[in-house]
Amino acid sequence: MRRSVGIGSGLCIGAGVAVQGRVNGALGERLQDGIAAAVISFGSGLAVLCVVYVVNGSLRAGVRRTWRAVADGGLRWWQLPGGLCGAFFVACQGLTVAAIGVTAFTVATVAGQLTSSLAVDRLGVGPTGRTPVTTMRLAGAALALAAVVVSAAGGSGSDHPPSAAGDLVRGVPPAVLVLLPALAGIGLAWQQAMNGRIGVVGGPYSATLVNFATGLVGLLVVESLVLARTGWPDHLPSAPWLYLGGVIGVVFIALAALAVRWIGVLLLGLTSVAGQLLAAVVLDIAAPAGPGLSGTTVAGVLLTLVAVAVATRSPVRPEPARDAS
Repeated sequence: MRRSVGIGSGLCIGAGVAVQGRVNGALGERLQDGIAAAVISFGSGLAVLCVVYVVNGSLRAGVRRTWRAVADGGLRWWQLPGGLCGAFFVACQGLTVAAIGVTAFTVATVAGQLTSSLAVDRLGVGPTGRTPVTTMRLAGAALALAAVVVSAAGGSGSDHPPSAAGDLVRGVPPAVLVLLPALAGIGLAWQQAMNGRIGVVGGPYSATLVNFATGLVGLLVVESLVLARTGWPDHLPSAPWLYLGGVIGVVFIALAALAVRWIGVLLLGLTSVAGQLLAAVVLDIAAPAGPGLSGTTVAGVLLTLVAVAVATRSPVRPEPARDAS
């Protein structure tokens, strides 16, 4: 039952990522700064969590358990800043998309994420313990990567916002820049594993609070470099829906901290990619943006669903989780 719920949760997480991407993309386009939009998203999400922390005793108790675990050695301090991986992903998006293109960025990110997911599951650093690298799991990862290539080639993901951060890497060869999204993808798998470990100790919203706090710090460092070159935006958009990205992120990051305990990092990555592409199709039909829906996007969705089905065949029993120290 938990495995089925975890797979369904992964699809919902991917859908949340797609919706958040559309919202933050629109905000970044209005501001002409995608990293500023991410700072607002992380900041608003952290503000919501701080309000919940004040009024909800369960969240306060979870945070106390987390800090006690760090003090006792059950959690290492370097397992806490998983949000920095999310911040690095967003920063890489702003730094590299204009130079290498959406297709190369997406494929490099997913390649890094799936490769890292296999390694994280195999080493047992996530909350599910060691999971062997089977032929089916390798085939599922390869199919998912092929699906992303097909989908991205059709123009999927064209709503990524422009960013003044791209000026920071002007002159760097694209062949070097493409390594950044690959590293960001590797970091995303690690982030999911670490959030899952924190969630086991303090609950999913404690993991989410730590994630948003550390991620915001990382984004503020990058945005300070951008603002030093460009200055503050003239004004902020007034449409309320542009500021919902943080709330959406709170929900899917908390859900991911739960789901990774049930299905592991690789399956969470596969199902979230599938959910993201499915949601992209729905959004392109209901609220078209950019070039709209393409046949390659639909083909990519179908191929990711096949990848999930292949990877979930003949499930293996994980070994107990090892201490990531």
